[in-house]
Amino acid sequence: MKKQNAMKSDWIATASTLSKALPYLQRYDDAIVVIKFGGHAMGSDEAMESFARDIVLLRQVGVNPVIVHGGGPMINEMLDKLSIQSDFVNGKRVTDEATVEVVEMVLSGRVNKKIVQAINAQGGKAVGLSGKDAGLITCTQTNPDLGFVGTPSEIDTSVLHTLFEAGTIPVIAPLGAGANGETFNINGDTAAGAIAAALKADRLLLLTDVAGVKDASGEVVTDITADQIRELTKEGVIAGGMIPKTETALAAIEGGVRAVVILDGRAPNACLLELFTDHGAGSIIRR
Repeated sequence: MKKQNAMKSDWIATASTLSKALPYLQRYDDAIVVIKFGGHAMGSDEAMESFARDIVLLRQVGVNPVIVHGGGPMINEMLDKLSIQSDFVNGKRVTDEATVEVVEMVLSGRVNKKIVQAINAQGGKAVGLSGKDAGLITCTQTNPDLGFVGTPSEIDTSVLHTLFEAGTIPVIAPLGAGANGETFNINGDTAAGAIAAALKADRLLLLTDVAGVKDASGEVVTDITADQIRELTKEGVIAGGMIPKTETALAAIEGGVRAVVILDGRAPNACLLELFTDHGAGSIIRR
């Protein structure tokens, strides 16, 4: 009897949660949400399955999700396996011809298809792309000293809108083509921000390995302005790997994205928590 009562309580809680989510489901109907997927959120089959289920749910309730993924650890693993040595300039890897071939193989092949497969296994309809497909991302060279590392200069979103109309979820590897057809590796956050700005997305979610942007006392700031980010960066509170994420967020907002959220991708159902509850998740930066 106790077990039946506990199950009934769970069902009631589930029904209540769905009911409370209705305003948010209506709010995001037909919205475009770009999600940068990477870090430890990609690190296990269980985490991948949970993420894929959430993405399929987003599509099912009328959201147009776009996934942009990273893959740094997998690239490093393959470079080591192939005994390809890397040079570094100011701590940044030089992407030479041999390295960019491995980057493309890993990102467009192994990583991209694993995410596509996970989404399709949950009943979704995903298709894998790289920024080189259909002229999606055109790049300029970021710094000649770093080799084949690119900065997006032009985004053609026509292929993404075609996929939206077909109810298909784009999964994009952060690669781009140069003016002469060369392949450029792009920072995953940068690629996601550029695509979100070009789509004038309602939300850009940057999944990372921390709970969000923290203040000087180490507390997560749940709602933060562009000016506060600049001030915290100037004071050295925002530092290290968080700087490129906040820079991406500010550039995306200036480019027309309605809001950017930096959140912990390791948390269960992080995307759903952010979009469909009062609580939200992580740090939101609004236009």
